[in-house]
Amino acid sequence: MPSVLVHAPDDPVTLSPQAVKRLLDRGDGDAALLYLALLRRRGDAPPRSLAGELRWDRSRIEAAEAVLRDLGLIAPQSPPPEPADEPPAYRQEEVAGKLEESGEFRRLTAEVERKLGKRLTTADLSALLGLYDYLGLPADVIYLLVCHCAERTAARFGPGRRPTLRQIEREGYAWARRGIDTQAAAVEHLNRCARRQGALPEFMRALQLGDRLPSAGEERYLLQWLEWGFSPEAAALAYDKTVLKCHEFKWSYCNGILRRWHEAGLHTPGEIEAKDRRPVPAAGAAAPPKAGNAWMRKYIQQRGKEG
Repeated sequence: MPSVLVHAPDDPVTLSPQAVKRLLDRGDGDAALLYLALLRRRGDAPPRSLAGELRWDRSRIEAAEAVLRDLGLIAPQSPPPEPADEPPAYRQEEVAGKLEESGEFRRLTAEVERKLGKRLTTADLSALLGLYDYLGLPADVIYLLVCHCAERTAARFGPGRRPTLRQIEREGYAWARRGIDTQAAAVEHLNRCARRQGALPEFMRALQLGDRLPSAGEERYLLQWLEWGFSPEAAALAYDKTVLKCHEFKWSYCNGILRRWHEAGLHTPGEIEAKDRRPVPAAGAAAPPKAGNAWMRKYIQQRGKEG
């Protein structure tokens, strides 16, 4: 990982006269303390990962970080990379060193092992350290992340199944991109996930799919419909149109109907029924008579009168 500090990695861990002047001119004590903490780590840690060491909350460390960026003392912020693109690779001695020096990381490791019911390998510990040290997620947030991934895996694949650290790492990067990096933000996110998951059985019943759990692909459709703002009742209307057109339920066709309604700003059953009037012939209904058969209808009616 490149240094976040704007100085050469081999420079002594001292404050340059330029840095001292900038910090004194700004007069921000928190920015000065954060800069000292970063110098102590030689810029090898994201600023937010030092919140525990400094005993600061999120808003305080973010404010100090913003001041240092404004002063040009740390590099401009960039979004967390995808794990597949740039995974943090820690050597065994680096992991061992972190376990030795950080009681918090040591306790986190023990709790994760207890939750997953296994001894973490060096590769597992490297992924966990990447979340803690590289992304700067607090230990309590990482533990909530692990619990969330474990519960989701068990619900989908059955009791006893556990997520891999690679899967947890991927979800952790997604959390970091959404700014889920405090306990309060994590709890809010998990409550939102619980509400969404609680709505899925209603959607499955509205789609005449019974009480079974949706597959991973089906769940993606349902979560997208929830994000668009549709209720199970609205999905039931799309189901009817799908079956009348396709003579069976097709996820992609139903999704296309809901996408069209979403783009038209139609989300509630009332809005849909009032404004989406595209006719769909009912199953088994007779087709409307063609104009070319008018003479036959007239002939049959005439013969009926004569009889």
